[in-house]
Amino acid sequence: MVEIVNRPYAKAFEAFASARPEILCLSADLTSSCEVDGFRDRHPDQFLSLGMAEQNMLSFASGLAMQDFRPFIHTFAVFLYRRPYDQLINSIAYSNRKVRMMGFLPGITTPGGITHQAIEDISVMRAIPNMTILECGDATEVETVLDVADSIDGPVYVRVLRGEVPRLFSTPFAFNKVRTLSEGDDVLVVTAGVCTEEAMRAAEPLKARGVGVHHLHASTLKPFDREAIVKAAAGKKGVVTLENHTINGGLGSMVAEILAEEGMGVKLRRLGLNDTFAHGASKPYLMKKYKLDASALVSAISDLLGRPLDIADAEFEAVRLDAVHSTQKAEAL
Repeated sequence: MVEIVNRPYAKAFEAFASARPEILCLSADLTSSCEVDGFRDRHPDQFLSLGMAEQNMLSFASGLAMQDFRPFIHTFAVFLYRRPYDQLINSIAYSNRKVRMMGFLPGITTPGGITHQAIEDISVMRAIPNMTILECGDATEVETVLDVADSIDGPVYVRVLRGEVPRLFSTPFAFNKVRTLSEGDDVLVVTAGVCTEEAMRAAEPLKARGVGVHHLHASTLKPFDREAIVKAAAGKKGVVTLENHTINGGLGSMVAEILAEEGMGVKLRRLGLNDTFAHGASKPYLMKKYKLDASALVSAISDLLGRPLDIADAEFEAVRLDAVHSTQKAEAL
C-alpha cells in the first residue's frame, strides 16, 4: 500500500502562487471542482472568475500574459480545447503566450460521459505549434508540475489529477525526461498518467513468470524523450503503450512514429480507447471495460511473446497500490 495524498493540487497551487503575486488564477465556474476554492477565498486579489465562457477566458488570459501577468487557467480538460479551439489557436498558440492551462479530469477519470471526457486532447494539442503538453501520473508530479509549467516559454497544457491521488514517485517532475520504473530484456512498456499505476500492479506477477519488463513512465508528451524510447526499445521482443486516451494521436502514436522513423522493426501493441467514445461510469470500471488496466497489459505482452502467462485478476488485486481511491468521491463532477 502506498501513500494516498488528499487534494495535492490545492496545496501545491496555493503555496506556489501565493508567493508570486504576478500569477493569476482563472476559473471557468468550476472553482471547487478544480481545487482552487481555498485559494480564491484566501487570495482574492489573485483570483478571477470568468464563468462558463471558455472562449472568452482563453482570449482574456492571452491579454493578461501580454501585460506580464502569469495566468493559470483552471477547468476540466475537455473545456480547454473543444469549445475554445479557435481562441486557443489565434489568441494563445499563434502568439506563443505564456498561458498555463490546467486540465482536470483527463480521459476516463470522470463518469461524466463524452461531454466531460477529454479522450482526444493529446492528439489535438500536439498538433498545435508552440504547445507544450505535460501529464501528471501521481501526487508527486501534481505537486511539482507547477514549477515546470511556469518555466516554459510559451503555452502549456497540463493533464492534472485531483482528489485522492497515490504517491508513486519520490522525485519531482522532470521536464522531457521519462522515468525508468523497471528494467528488463523482453518487452518495453511505455505508460502515462493513471495508466502507470496499472502497469506497476502488473510488475510482480510478470516477474514471477520470468518476463523481463522495461517500464518507462512519460510525463512530458510534447516535446517527447525520443532518445530514451529508442534506447529502451532496442533488442526487445516488442513494445506496449498504455494510455488514458484514444490510441489515435496520443502516446501510442508518438512511440509508433519513433519506431518507424528509426527503422527499428519491433512489434508494437497500443492500448487505450480504440477509436471509441466511453460510457459514463467509475474509473476502475471504464479502465477494465476499455482494456486500459493491468489485465489488458498482460494480455498484450502475452501476445507479443507468443505464450500464455496465466495471470488471474486476483494477482493484480493482491498488489493493488491504492485503497481503490476515494472516500471523497474524487471522480464526481
